[in-house]
Amino acid sequence: MCNQDLHIHTVFSVGDGVIVPQQTLELISEINHAKIIGISDHFEYIGAVNFKDYRKRVSSFGFKVGIEVDGKNYVREAAGLDFDYYIYHCWDAKNDYKGIDSLLSTGKPVIIAHPYMTDTKLSRIPTECYLEINNRYIFRYDWYSYLKDFTDKFKFVLSSDAHQPHWLNQNAARYVADQMGISETILFGNEAASEEVA
Repeated sequence: MCNQDLHIHTVFSVGDGVIVPQQTLELISEINHAKIIGISDHFEYIGAVNFKDYRKRVSSFGFKVGIEVDGKNYVREAAGLDFDYYIYHCWDAKNDYKGIDSLLSTGKPVIIAHPYMTDTKLSRIPTECYLEINNRYIFRYDWYSYLKDFTDKFKFVLSSDAHQPHWLNQNAARYVADQMGISETILFGNEAASEEVA
């Protein structure tokens, strides 16, 4: 069982073509692959209009209520809602880097999602943010070269980035973290601390 998985999508992300109809909160609860589970559907599909229903449904399963924000366009609206944490796509653009400050001002954890995929310049990211290593994209990039100069500068969160039930694991992410000597940071619960990846 994983310690924590905060990057999981569900059928709430209705416009995401990768989501399958089986990716429901009920099934994720039954699979129960992590001690701490967070759901972070895409903000562009939830928005402020559906926020209350989303929060109520996700929290009814005992899951943390997160959201994935794709760059600057949704930052202001997302920052004004009561999420437990933010998964953020910081594309390599001036206003996307500025968007981080708005999310950090909420006092909630900000996780920079698969930064290698968005071409994020890690030297421009505030160290209060957490960097994500997830299963979905990590082997599409030279992860060692990309992360090697930053392993002591950031705390890291491991995730699945699951859009489908069989993606609910962190095997690849955990392998990369182990190879680089990166400790996993647990953000919620009594176990909230950095732990060595087993």
